[in-house]
Amino acid sequence: MTVETGQNPQASAPASAPETASPAPPSPPSATSLPSWPEEPEQPIIEHLRELRDRLLKSTLALVIGVVVGLFFAKPFLEVLISPLQGASELQLLKPTESIFIYLKAGLILGLIIASPFILYQIFAFIVPGLTKNERRGLYLVLPLAAGLFALGIAFASFIVLPFTLRYLTTFLSDLALSQYSFGEYMNFVLSFLFWLGLAFELPLFIAILARLGIVTPQQLQGTWRYAIIIIAVLAAVITPTPDPFTMSLVMLPLLGLYVLGIIMARVAYKPRGGGSRFATSEENKHDD
Repeated sequence: MTVETGQNPQASAPASAPETASPAPPSPPSATSLPSWPEEPEQPIIEHLRELRDRLLKSTLALVIGVVVGLFFAKPFLEVLISPLQGASELQLLKPTESIFIYLKAGLILGLIIASPFILYQIFAFIVPGLTKNERRGLYLVLPLAAGLFALGIAFASFIVLPFTLRYLTTFLSDLALSQYSFGEYMNFVLSFLFWLGLAFELPLFIAILARLGIVTPQQLQGTWRYAIIIIAVLAAVITPTPDPFTMSLVMLPLLGLYVLGIIMARVAYKPRGGGSRFATSEENKHDD
């Protein structure tokens, strides 16, 4: 006897897995849906180049205007450069065109000095937008300090060191030879002397930057003061063209004071290499605990 279960034979069969539709092949991108990423980074570069071109043109125009103005004050500027001689020597022109070149050179130097604030503004206006807030703050602190130290070095060289140096050079072997200098050589000597001594006055700022980068520490600067005295003595001997110890001491003593100022600035600006400041590192450790 058969028992009817009332079930459909097809229902008792195992259900087959539902058929999944195969994905349609991707359609080729149309002309309107093409990615535009190659063109996007080119536009900012073009804009930066245009901005750089405009700022270079403005700086060049400012330099030309500064030179034109500087030519009107070239003669008083040359008189200031000659004044440290105090009549101890007469300057000579060894070439027919030397006076013209000296006059133009003085105008160019004055023009660069006059136009330098505007040129520096154009440089910083181009750089600052790409800096972070901390980098901008550091830049605003470094620039006035660098300009002040350089101006202080030039003033110190002009009013103190240079007169003693020229007095020694003009009186050395004065019983055997008459001191008469070429105008061009004298001008190059004075400008080079002022530049290098002004650059030497950037010593504390240079030390502070090294400490900020973590290259040196204030403890290392204090522990190597004996070597610093030797290096500063050699630097003073190179800057001063005279062999007398008095002129060398005039340059060496301020440099030693600037080295001490550099140690003080290094204590303020020191940042350990490979991480934030010491205060920030301790705060992070407390937070992790």
